[in-house]
Amino acid sequence: MTVLVPTSLDAALRALDAAPDAMILAGGTDAMVEINAGHRRPTNVISMNRVAELRSWTYDPVGAMVRIGAGVTYAELMKSPLAELLPALAEAARTVGSPQIRHAGTLGGNLGTCSPAGDGLPVLAALNAVVHLASSAGERSVPVSEFMVGVKRNSRHPNELIAAITLPVLDGWQGYSKIGVRNAMVIALASVCVATDNATSRVSIALGSVGPTIIRCPEAEAFADASVDFAGRCASPDVVSHFGQLAAAASRPIDDHRASADYRRHAIGVMASRLLRRAFPHE
Repeated sequence: MTVLVPTSLDAALRALDAAPDAMILAGGTDAMVEINAGHRRPTNVISMNRVAELRSWTYDPVGAMVRIGAGVTYAELMKSPLAELLPALAEAARTVGSPQIRHAGTLGGNLGTCSPAGDGLPVLAALNAVVHLASSAGERSVPVSEFMVGVKRNSRHPNELIAAITLPVLDGWQGYSKIGVRNAMVIALASVCVATDNATSRVSIALGSVGPTIIRCPEAEAFADASVDFAGRCASPDVVSHFGQLAAAASRPIDDHRASADYRRHAIGVMASRLLRRAFPHE
């Protein structure tokens, strides 16, 4: 097995052009599990850990946008000021694995693996993030909803790297919640992100681990937009309850060795209702 460790994005792209079938290694927290289990046997690996262009982030206060390099770790997402700009993403990052995993795992790696249980992905979906893909021919930008195409499948071309993700900074409450078989270091059985935007009076919701990819809930969103009081931060108990029911109905969970579909669907309804109540705490 050949392992290349480029120190610039240009060098990484040249290496990928030379070996388009290479495994792209970011934090390795997902890839090494598959290698150790014998599910993958790459002949070429390109490590992104020392590519400085991927390890930084920028904030544009005029456009109210954050651009996060694909190599930014979960531990960095939890810190100020990123945590204040993107609070739901910080909450999701806190739920990822152990401190060691959070210091190694990256947002770009989460996207590259594209598991529906990925903790960062419901947040990216709820915030309508854009994924920026780099190749020797230039950069291509793809809405995250189009980037995720199935279970551990995405629309990255073989000669492309995930370079960055851009997300809007919303004026409104946002939060993330998940459940697992225990309280820490666990893969999500079901997860929910709810984000609100006072500027547009819109509510967004995305579900994780209850479908082949991340699920948006347009019916629940439209109902919330029409039913909550943004000015007074109010939502009636009936609105909160029905929002949860609509979110649960949008989910497409399966039965497996970790949980039943019915349990996952019920959990989605409970978490969605709780998050909407936190966003609109007054009745």
